[in-house]
Amino acid sequence: MIVERLARATMWLAALFTVIFLMTPLLVTVAVSFGSSSVFTLPPPDWSLRWFQKLATTRGLWPSLLTSLQVAAFATAVALALGTLCAIALVRGSFPGREAIATFLVSPLMLPGLVIGIAMLQGFKAVGLRETYSSLLLAHVVITLPYVVRTVFAALSLFDFSLIDAARTLGCSYPAALMRVMVPALGPAFLTSGMFAFLASMDNYPISIFFTDAWTKTLPIQMLQYVEENPDPTIAAISAGLVLLAILALIVGDRLVGLRRMADF
Repeated sequence: MIVERLARATMWLAALFTVIFLMTPLLVTVAVSFGSSSVFTLPPPDWSLRWFQKLATTRGLWPSLLTSLQVAAFATAVALALGTLCAIALVRGSFPGREAIATFLVSPLMLPGLVIGIAMLQGFKAVGLRETYSSLLLAHVVITLPYVVRTVFAALSLFDFSLIDAARTLGCSYPAALMRVMVPALGPAFLTSGMFAFLASMDNYPISIFFTDAWTKTLPIQMLQYVEENPDPTIAAISAGLVLLAILALIVGDRLVGLRRMADF
């Protein structure tokens, strides 16, 4: 009994330390963004919204934010469509190399971003794709696809496909049966994978750096430029906005699906 209590206490202490270790940089960044000092000072000498007000006139911020939102939305939509089709083929199919293909589809999660970026840069050049925006869109589809495949595959593994046959016997066509039976059942998986894919695209730096130029920059690339040119708490204000975006995504997911159910995927 004593050993069990000691093990449980050790587990909780390790979990608490991990949470503190991960959350402290975020809390520090948010605190600095509300400070009045022109340098990174904690605790700040006074509280102020000056750095959030400065965002309205920060050069290049809004075009880069719009680019990131457009790319993330496109990549997420395409990844949801392609990832769902791939997941269905992997769950329902029985063909040689099935496990190898499943591993290949999620391999971008296991490889360093720089390696993937260099490989895609060389690959796009080899096929003659040199247009910056198109290359950026395709690259983000590649890095968001694993989130959808992995999540939808797990959900489909628990789905009873006999329900589709039952819907067809009741008069539904095959596409109608999919839309009325399977899509609602996979709704939580779509929401979860789409949310993580969108956030992964918004935050991506190591791959985006290979597919941007002076006119097409994503928000992480623009943030790095701010750090190099003018390292003031404006960057902390932008980071606080990204933290807020992640929190809002979790709140929406909790309201629509529930965090516990999302964690099951």
